[in-house]
Amino acid sequence: MERQLLNRALGAYLGFACGDALGATVEFMSPKQIQKHYGVHTEIIGGGWLGLEAGQVTDDTQMSLAIGEAILEQQDWNLTAVADKFVNWLESDPPDIGNTCRRGILRYRDSGILQGPPQTDEAGNGACMRNLPVVLATLYSSADFEQWTLQQARLTHHNPLSDAATLALGRMAGRLIKGEAVADCKREIDSLIGQFGEFAYQPYPGKASGYIVDTLQTVLHYFFNTGDFESCLIATVNQGGDADTTGALAGMLAGAAYGVDTIPQRWLTRLEPDVAQQLRKQTLGLIQYAVDTCRG
Repeated sequence: MERQLLNRALGAYLGFACGDALGATVEFMSPKQIQKHYGVHTEIIGGGWLGLEAGQVTDDTQMSLAIGEAILEQQDWNLTAVADKFVNWLESDPPDIGNTCRRGILRYRDSGILQGPPQTDEAGNGACMRNLPVVLATLYSSADFEQWTLQQARLTHHNPLSDAATLALGRMAGRLIKGEAVADCKREIDSLIGQFGEFAYQPYPGKASGYIVDTLQTVLHYFFNTGDFESCLIATVNQGGDADTTGALAGMLAGAAYGVDTIPQRWLTRLEPDVAQQLRKQTLGLIQYAVDTCRG
């Protein structure tokens, strides 16, 4: 396995979790409220509306780990196995779960339905936030990437905006992990905006809610207007709103672009040790799966 590829993949997954843990503290706060309470929020200290321990992650990382676990256990894609992992997670009393995610998981648990009909109210960021394990496992298969992405997304979020954003951000992350330049990845976003003009992020509208359009605009604005991991994450989470998810997705892109070695050690050492271990183990397993599948 190529060392730089693994470096970028670890950067993406660990960066994702760091962004989740950093952003959770200021979730649902406005930039002015953040400034009043923290000045500039730069440290993983827990707290926030969920009352988290320092380094504790939220549903973003937990649902991602559930997907990664299902893929590695099956050594293949099995949507029912993914849905079962979501049910187990839901029943473990997690610190937080979005209403749309809860609705979709309960629908599966109670009736076995793996995909509901398209819904206008399912344009949240819950599908996009958990797709990184799919990106890693399908790094060399664009067809599998699209199929797996849409299937996992539509377990809870069946909406064209959610679908398009999850695919675009996943493709962008995959390109970065494989070593493509940040500038080259803008083509994915240009294509997305060409299809759905509402995702245009220049000038930045300044909204960072859980609506997938607001989420993506925030992540893209700060990723493309910063040049290193730390400044990208700090700028993103200090926008407030759904800061655990915007932080996680910005951390995914920045980690993929700049590598795991650029993530501040003070953040990495703050992550829950068992979560950090799972992230490292899954990254290795998922990348190995992608390599082996490609060779096969």
